[in-house]
Amino acid sequence: MPKSKVRKKAVYTPPANDRKPVKIKGPTHPAYVAIMLGVGLLGLAWLITDYLARDAIPFMQALGGANFLVGFGLIVVALLMSMRWR
Repeated sequence: MPKSKVRKKAVYTPPANDRKPVKIKGPTHPAYVAIMLGVGLLGLAWLITDYLARDAIPFMQALGGANFLVGFGLIVVALLMSMRWR
């Protein structure tokens, strides 16, 4: 039986390292965290106030169902801010 040909493989050369080092940013400023928590708690307080005292507060009564949008909107803003928190 004939012997098969032996193939030579090229010597492996790693790719050139053209990447630049990434500068790691430091922790988030404490004021950012305070604002983030404040906005989230403000949204929660808005929803609680809507449930408990909607009839007693004229501008909340005028907003009607939009109070849910305001309250949940503030909570969503706080959650979006938390994604940038380090």
